[in-house]
Amino acid sequence: MGRPLALPDSGVTLDAGALIALDRNDRRVIALLVRAAQSGCRVTVPAGALAQAVRQPERQVRLSRLVRQPTTAVVALDRVDAVNVGRLLAASGTSDVVDAHVVICARRAGQPVVTSGAGDLARLDPHLVMLAL
Repeated sequence: MGRPLALPDSGVTLDAGALIALDRNDRRVIALLVRAAQSGCRVTVPAGALAQAVRQPERQVRLSRLVRQPTTAVVALDRVDAVNVGRLLAASGTSDVVDAHVVICARRAGQPVVTSGAGDLARLDPHLVMLAL
């Protein structure tokens, strides 16, 4: 287990890797989310990242609990975000729609991304603040 993840005042955006880590009982992610809940910090979960992590929601208790928290926002890929995702993919020369939506959501919320795929996200936005797992 690595160092504890720092919780910024702005909260955090979680990618699929962070959600999977939560589901697998990663103590760093659990501790970060406990601190977020205690302090009322916002947790942003792009819907596509959630879709990548959910397999058996009735058995994924931590994940189900997270998305029901009042401070958790599950962000749909709507028309405006879809256009912005397409533009980001074109500008970066990449093709992962879910990762691009994670970047768009984190930028909008002014949050760092908790991720296990920092390299993939850095190709989309080299200035994105990330908390690597």
